[in-house]
Amino acid sequence: MRFVIVAGTPSSGKTSVMIHTIRHLLKDDLAVAVCKIDCLQTSDDERYGRLGIPVAIGLSDYICPDHFYVANLEEIENWARKQEADLLVLETAGLCHRCAPAVYGCLSICVIDNLIGIDTPKKVGPMLDTADIVVITKGDIVSQAEREVFRYKVAEVNPLARVMDINGLTGQGALSLKNEILKSHDLNEIAGKELKYPMPAAICSYCAGETIIGKSYQMGNVKKVDFGGTE
Repeated sequence: MRFVIVAGTPSSGKTSVMIHTIRHLLKDDLAVAVCKIDCLQTSDDERYGRLGIPVAIGLSDYICPDHFYVANLEEIENWARKQEADLLVLETAGLCHRCAPAVYGCLSICVIDNLIGIDTPKKVGPMLDTADIVVITKGDIVSQAEREVFRYKVAEVNPLARVMDINGLTGQGALSLKNEILKSHDLNEIAGKELKYPMPAAICSYCAGETIIGKSYQMGNVKKVDFGGTE
């Protein structure tokens, strides 16, 4: 079974891109299953469900979606195998720009859009610079010059990734992504595989439910601002 991980900045068009791509994959008689990881709520399962494929959702609620995601990878893989899927697409929320969902042995796709600003690729972090494929959306809204500058900025951050443009509304360009997915290798088992980059740290008193502000209420992994001796 091929295992494809899709991440990206909020509202960049991750689901739309993958729906167009999955339509192409289904024409090749591949059995596709999708799992969507989000935070509080999602309706993307309904959109994927209209393709007539197995869909599961996971809501992280009060837990960092990255930590929730990696803690459930083995169970998600087992679910997809029970569906007899040839391809598992795992779409995960990218909310803090520090997400690190890429796994060695899985094809990692990062979706970002031309509207987030030309300096944003430098801020996205591991979600972008560890991706195998970077999909840029909403190129129809900006000028050709802006598209070229943004693409250059993406390549600066991740010079090894395959960069492609896809229109989330029309699906133009999705066929190329489908062909790249078909080139990916099967995954025997997710257990024992390694993340390409460590997860964001998330062990402090506020993680455990603390709500009161102040140093005396803070414990665990706490990082403070360095004011350079100007406090």
